[in-house]
Amino acid sequence: MESTDEHTEYAKFEEKTSRTIYIDNLTPLATEVVLKTAIDQFGTVKSIQFIPNYLEPKNTARCALVEMDSAEIAKKVIAEIAQYPFMVCGMPRPVRARHAEPEMFEDHPKKPARRIVCRWVEPTDPDFQVANELKLLAKKHAGEASFLLTQQVDREEKLHKQQMESLKANYKKFEMIDGVLGDRTAQRLAEYYKIGLTEDL
Repeated sequence: MESTDEHTEYAKFEEKTSRTIYIDNLTPLATEVVLKTAIDQFGTVKSIQFIPNYLEPKNTARCALVEMDSAEIAKKVIAEIAQYPFMVCGMPRPVRARHAEPEMFEDHPKKPARRIVCRWVEPTDPDFQVANELKLLAKKHAGEASFLLTQQVDREEKLHKQQMESLKANYKKFEMIDGVLGDRTAQRLAEYYKIGLTEDL
């Protein structure tokens, strides 16, 4: 028989679940700081828990559970991500968001009155062939996912490097323009060629 404490604990967990968002299709380069900065503009992020993918190398996380201040804020974030591009590490990502479910939490408490039974599937079992095929399919998927992840990380690192180089080049241009305007070179050239400078310059 379940105790009152178990019901109270699970009720608190359900409340936490209601204000938590499940986000997937994240870039492997996304960190907790990056994700928090991106979502904090919609409301205060209370916690972020990355969900490791054990089928890929180094348990690379591609999804996360983001706990917000309230269920209303969580609903707002989900609507925003569905409507607008989600930027991570300076790049738009096909990120998807939806309400979290209890089974997504690694440390979720036992649901009162729920009973789970596990057993080994013997070769003589009618479900053995199906289970074996699923096992082989999972191995195949793991190999394909590992290859695709490596390719994706390489492309995103190259793109990030290109964006940083472009940003530095543009910054140098603005510094040069600012320097020209600051030492009255532009003013002297305008006077020489009889060209009027706008007040914005």
